[in-house]
Amino acid sequence: MSSFEIALGAFHFIRPYCLLLIPFIAWVWWRIRRQHQRRDMPTDHIAPHLREALTVGNASGRRIMPIDGVALALALLSIGAAGPTWSRMPDPFVAQSAPVIVVLKVAPSMEETDIAPSRLERAKQKVRDLLSLRAGARTALLAYAGSTHGVVPMTEDPDVMTPYLAGLTPDIMPRDGAQAADALMLAEEMLASEAAPGGILFVTDSLDPADVSALDASEHPVAVLEMLPGGTADRGLDALTSVQVVRATPNDGDIRRIDSLLNAAYRQAMLENADQPWLDRGHLLAWPVALLTLLWFRRGWTMRWSVIFLAWGVTSHDPAHADGLAVWFFTPDQQGNMAFEDRDFSRAAELFTDPLWRGYALYRDGQYDAAVEVLDRVETAQAAFIQGMAQIKSRAYRDGVRSFETVLDRDPEYPNATENLELANRIVTYVEETRAQSDTGEDSGIGADDVVLDNESNMGADTEMEAPQEGGSGLLTTEQWMNTVDTRTGDFLRQRFAVEATRGESSGSGEAAETPEAEVDGE
Repeated sequence: MSSFEIALGAFHFIRPYCLLLIPFIAWVWWRIRRQHQRRDMPTDHIAPHLREALTVGNASGRRIMPIDGVALALALLSIGAAGPTWSRMPDPFVAQSAPVIVVLKVAPSMEETDIAPSRLERAKQKVRDLLSLRAGARTALLAYAGSTHGVVPMTEDPDVMTPYLAGLTPDIMPRDGAQAADALMLAEEMLASEAAPGGILFVTDSLDPADVSALDASEHPVAVLEMLPGGTADRGLDALTSVQVVRATPNDGDIRRIDSLLNAAYRQAMLENADQPWLDRGHLLAWPVALLTLLWFRRGWTMRWSVIFLAWGVTSHDPAHADGLAVWFFTPDQQGNMAFEDRDFSRAAELFTDPLWRGYALYRDGQYDAAVEVLDRVETAQAAFIQGMAQIKSRAYRDGVRSFETVLDRDPEYPNATENLELANRIVTYVEETRAQSDTGEDSGIGADDVVLDNESNMGADTEMEAPQEGGSGLLTTEQWMNTVDTRTGDFLRQRFAVEATRGESSGSGEAAETPEAEVDGE
């Protein structure tokens, strides 16, 4: 089912009783129109040129009358007051895109150069385009050949995935082949732990016919981005019946289509969420009404009595979207919401007057300290949850623990609060144990450093451990470890994939998920 079909099925009016005014408007229009209609003059015994001279006005010029424009404007206002809608109000604490697992084939066939610069490099470019289009949505990355491996776990930050994506080459894969069914199984396991329905995207140049039935039978939406040049076909991909196959294009049309396909089930689930109110779209009709009012400046079109109806139509609009006549210009919160939807979070934070929305916009803009300060004004579970997320991202881990505890005090069943509290506690424990280990490292050249992380329990010294010298011992900080990984991503992935293949298991969480810098669920 397409997005248009989903929206059409959900279309209804929030206040349908306002539509009862349309028959009354039609009756008034008919009465006034009838009064102004000129009876045809008798033509018997009158010469045509005399009849034309005796006729006042031009019939063709009176086909459109002032009442026509007024009636149309009033009808549009009545429809707008009825509250047309086809979607729910977006939840500021939930991403507006479905979680997606990107499954990339990393095999020698992907190094063919019939798609410049190669199938694999173009596939990576398409994945980056998808991440950019889905900025803020949860996305994970798997790589498969003869075995399947989790590269990056679910994350809202595309920058986390980019260096790992660049390090994927066929020579790091421990086994040759193309086991798409195994990759599908791992992707489905990862999606099973997600709170919202998600989709799976295969980026590949071929599909073994033996794997066709598995993909067609998947309970999750599956799409395939086909990395083949025009005129080339693959027997396995052509055999798919329940899976949408989209061939790679030079522009971003393929990515936008795939995003729409994978979001269909998610949008349907969001429509069924009765906790979210419907989004009133009636304010959109204010623009054509404003254009119709421009006709009133024409001679003979001014109708003073219609101002009463227009004032009623404007002031009867839903106060959630406008305050009286301000429906024509939008309120600050409405302007902030438009900036937020355009992902201009900095401007949205300046426009919002609602402290909850303003705090969330500051959080999305990366102004974590400011977000925590603004959200202190709001005593709700949602506000405490965003504060906890902001504190974790700004490395104030113990403050994050307190915020998540506050969330559970205010709402014991708040989604993802328990999981994030456990993760925040593990991060604090990790930091404190690292500090404790630093006490025994003075002989290895570990000294004081200006960088001090959360160490409220005073476990160990407030030091940052240096990388061990050759033949020495010591520990790397998380940031140093990640920097090391970033510079040798391919080597790191080769070693991890080899270990996983030796153990005969594929990890869906990935090494990065074990570090304090890993993404926290629930954004």
